[in-house]
Amino acid sequence: MIAELTQLLINGLLSGTLLAVPAIGFTAIYAVLRFPNFAVASHATIGAYAGFIANVWFGLPAWVALLAAFIAAGIVGVVSDELVLRRLRSSGPMTVAIASVALTIVLENLVRFSFGNDLLGYDLPVLRDWRFSGLRVGPQQLQNAAAAAAAMAALFLFLAFTRTGKMMRAVADNPMLAALKGIDALTVARLANFAGMGLAGFGGMLIGLDTSIDPLTGFRVMLSVFAAAVVGGLGSIPGAVLGAFVVGVGEELSLVVLDPSYRTAVGFVAILVVLSFRPRGLLGERAY
Repeated sequence: MIAELTQLLINGLLSGTLLAVPAIGFTAIYAVLRFPNFAVASHATIGAYAGFIANVWFGLPAWVALLAAFIAAGIVGVVSDELVLRRLRSSGPMTVAIASVALTIVLENLVRFSFGNDLLGYDLPVLRDWRFSGLRVGPQQLQNAAAAAAAMAALFLFLAFTRTGKMMRAVADNPMLAALKGIDALTVARLANFAGMGLAGFGGMLIGLDTSIDPLTGFRVMLSVFAAAVVGGLGSIPGAVLGAFVVGVGEELSLVVLDPSYRTAVGFVAILVVLSFRPRGLLGERAY
């Protein structure tokens, strides 16, 4: 029993690392634009397919394909926001959030029409799991976790030490004061969309590397991503990371008592429990 729980804990930590990347993208967009952009789901799918094209069609290594996933999803994120969501922001966050759901459906169906519904996989070597003390870890899982950790570290360094990153933080903390300081909110919004959706695409490919991809790749993890962001505290990037680990570990440990088909309910339970005791999430709002 102890070995089983330890294995589930390891799986949960690795799963949480992958969830953290799109969850950071989701919460970064919320921090700057102040609405939940559920189109993160479709952009995760777009990133997964962009990485597939780079890796399988053009024969590029996985790490280059991950960069392609980030860039492609980021560009689509900026373009889709400019064409659809930006003009609706004056109508309030609820209207934009609903529109982002509609945008997700449109983009997912464009992917479906382009690539079909079949499961696709990346061109990767098949590696045996590493086994020790009755536990097993896949080399690809560790590589994915390392890539996710590198992406998160790069984002933290960007926000902490670059002028552009400090501009984004300023707009997230106090938009009116940032405007008085001469910071262009529109430019920052575009940067937030590019970075946030790029991270969603990066995370979507990481999830695909761990399993396979299809047009619903992003949709299937959206609840877990949303739960991670809410549990950690919407607008808090460290909170998104913490929330991702809480949800990832919780989903895996739930398999001890629940059928796997019910694991997604853990996200709802985590949201209800955390918000009942701490409405702003574990790390509060806009904590960097």
